[in-house]
Amino acid sequence: MKLVRKDLEKDNAGQVTLIPEEPEDMWHTYNLLQVGDSLRASTIRKVQTESATGSVGSNRIRTTLTLCVEAIDFDSQACQLRVKGTNIQENEYVKMGAYHTIELEPNRQFTLAKKQWDSVVLERIEQACDPAWSADVAAVVMQEGLAHVCLVTPSMTLTRAKVEVNIPRKRKGNCSQHDRALERFYEQVVQAIQRHINFEVVKCVLVASPGFVREQFCDYMFQQAVKTDNKLLLENRAKFLQVHSSSGHKYALKEALCDPAVTSRLSDTKAAGEVKALDDFYKMLQHEPDRAFYGLKHVEQANEAMAIDTLLISDELFRHQDVATRARYVKLVDSVRENMGTVRIFSSLHVSGEQLGQLTGVAAILRFPVAELSDQEDESSSEED
Repeated sequence: MKLVRKDLEKDNAGQVTLIPEEPEDMWHTYNLLQVGDSLRASTIRKVQTESATGSVGSNRIRTTLTLCVEAIDFDSQACQLRVKGTNIQENEYVKMGAYHTIELEPNRQFTLAKKQWDSVVLERIEQACDPAWSADVAAVVMQEGLAHVCLVTPSMTLTRAKVEVNIPRKRKGNCSQHDRALERFYEQVVQAIQRHINFEVVKCVLVASPGFVREQFCDYMFQQAVKTDNKLLLENRAKFLQVHSSSGHKYALKEALCDPAVTSRLSDTKAAGEVKALDDFYKMLQHEPDRAFYGLKHVEQANEAMAIDTLLISDELFRHQDVATRARYVKLVDSVRENMGTVRIFSSLHVSGEQLGQLTGVAAILRFPVAELSDQEDESSSEED
């Protein structure tokens, strides 16, 4: 993401002009936009024209519109963003108050104005404009007959290809059908890797599976690479890292990212940091439940006691339609930081973010046990009984 201009007043009202440069930037833009904002961007409008003879035709004309945002639609697979709203600035082709949908796309500038830019939104702009935050991890999660080729970016886990091949069972004395099907499956996975993984950007490719599937697949892939003199795979052999996972489904990627060998290799990526934070939270919940809280009310009470060491919060909560609720989450984040706590904002498009979403989207690891909160609850519930 490229920051062209930033004009903010003392009360944090103002506007920012940005150019999204990659598909990932569309996700950042989706998180910056909120209903009630004003968005100015170039768009195409179908305009009816009448000729001198009276015949009516329609032309598609490129024009720049300023909309008051009413609805935002994001397609995570295509990384496309559509913003619907009413025109709030004079335009020769579109009446004031008329509805229009702008499709934001990479390499096209837009200006976003808000009445209040909060700390979470400003931090996202900083992250999006930092070139170090790019998709530097790829993963192949597989089992016999099923594989998912994924890109793990700092903000989301994108499934780029799903390979499914029916593998017949081994028969006594005849394994040829099974072996042929397995070879066909491996070949399709190799093709998907070459098609969807950019080795110039990717630092590491995780190959995760139960059993010996990953070893057999990697042996096959590099044997074929030697036979066909595939320089792309041979030159990047060192980037492939084999790890265990319970299955070939996308959710098993979290286990692969938790592997100590992986976390040391990916120590500089945000994805690994998120997974480790969530893993630490679950361990704390198991061994010291008084130091692991989740749910907004509990986490706010722990924050009042200045007990939060690490706050885990989903970016989905900052897209809440209710302004007061959204402000409550922003206030919590600011307060934890003021109290020298660490804040990790999880992407709802990451496997770790999906898991956090199942825990209400907000959780905290505490510096010290805060047992009285649960005791208070027990007392109040017994009084109700």
